[in-house]
Amino acid sequence: MKKLLIAAFATVLMSGAALADTTLKLVEVITSPERTETLKSIVSKFEAANPGTKVEVISLPWGEAFQKFATMVSAGEIPDVMEMPDTWLSLYANNGLLESLEPYLAKWEHTSGLTDRALELGRDVNNTAYMLPYGFYLRAMFYNKKLFQEAGVAEPPKTMDEFVAASEKVSKLPGKYGYCLRGGPGGLNGWIMFGATMAGSNKFFNEDGTSTMNSEGWVKGLTWVVDLYKKGLAPKDSVNWGFNEIVAGFYTGTCAMLDQDPDALIAIAERMKPEDYGVTTMPKGPSGKTFPTIGYAGWSMMAASQNKDLSWKLIETLEGPEGNIEWNKRTGALPVHKSAEKDPFYASEQFKGWFAELEDKDAVPTVMPTYLEEFAFFKDSMVIKTSQQALLGDITPEEMANQWADYLTKAQQKYLAKK
Repeated sequence: MKKLLIAAFATVLMSGAALADTTLKLVEVITSPERTETLKSIVSKFEAANPGTKVEVISLPWGEAFQKFATMVSAGEIPDVMEMPDTWLSLYANNGLLESLEPYLAKWEHTSGLTDRALELGRDVNNTAYMLPYGFYLRAMFYNKKLFQEAGVAEPPKTMDEFVAASEKVSKLPGKYGYCLRGGPGGLNGWIMFGATMAGSNKFFNEDGTSTMNSEGWVKGLTWVVDLYKKGLAPKDSVNWGFNEIVAGFYTGTCAMLDQDPDALIAIAERMKPEDYGVTTMPKGPSGKTFPTIGYAGWSMMAASQNKDLSWKLIETLEGPEGNIEWNKRTGALPVHKSAEKDPFYASEQFKGWFAELEDKDAVPTVMPTYLEEFAFFKDSMVIKTSQQALLGDITPEEMANQWADYLTKAQQKYLAKK
């Protein structure tokens, strides 16, 4: 009997040790110091509620995240949970690397409290929730009121022509520029918005699957962006700028205008007085319309996870109303819970620009064709290389547009052939 008790006690100790050794890996890809700090804060609550479970947070720098994460996966270093950008979802879901969250959502108490848009976008691939969006990123235009006043610009530009005119006035000031151009990682949004706005349509493909990107209107829009840079209306080194550089360019007063999502407010609000800047609708094109991009990101569970129930509990903590609102207040995304609309934080002055844009019938939110498996490479590799070549004059905007159209046509026609 004594031996049996000792054996049983040893088993309990061993199971406790095994439990204590349970470690979940969580990869963050849209990384900044503020985001990582907030993520670890929410994760600590999960660890406290699940004794013996630890979460290893792996933060990849956004500019290199696509390649670095792909390398991790190919090497078999697959996490349990990852932050999933909309542009990567199709690639990983269609290759069987993501776990369906449908069984968990069917039982989750907060599923009914999610916005319809959140569930719709999370099910973008095969109508299956391979990702649970945590927030939306809608582009609007930041403008520096002090620089405008100094340059003699009476009000924020409402059209693309007014945008150029305002940029020209500001750029005459010593060391100042009109526009914070994102020529490096993550720059696709600007090209898409201005291309579609000049074209008067955000339609990416014709019925036969051919891309519209090299149509006359789109080429005019892409050329418009290249001309801004070549005319010196954006800083010379902005050809390499990513998110952190363009936001810093704005809050330091280097450039007067910046197209960005609400997440840029984090750094800007800390460094600028509220009365010194504003947020307004993106400028409109010849058609009288503008096409601001709307993106999203969320949490996905990897199919290879050996701890799926615990991984879902982690997602629950991150995505539940308390965690989601805490996360989005620090990251700047618009939250996915209906209850967030009642939060005073989102009724503040700083968010009025985005809500006004959402209410404007001539501001048409544009969702990129992220359902294409090839889109992640297009956005995070091909576009960066070719757009920098165009800005530097190594290729023409027409040549860039043709390369984009050829690539996307093949991807879309492949997608249509499978349907």
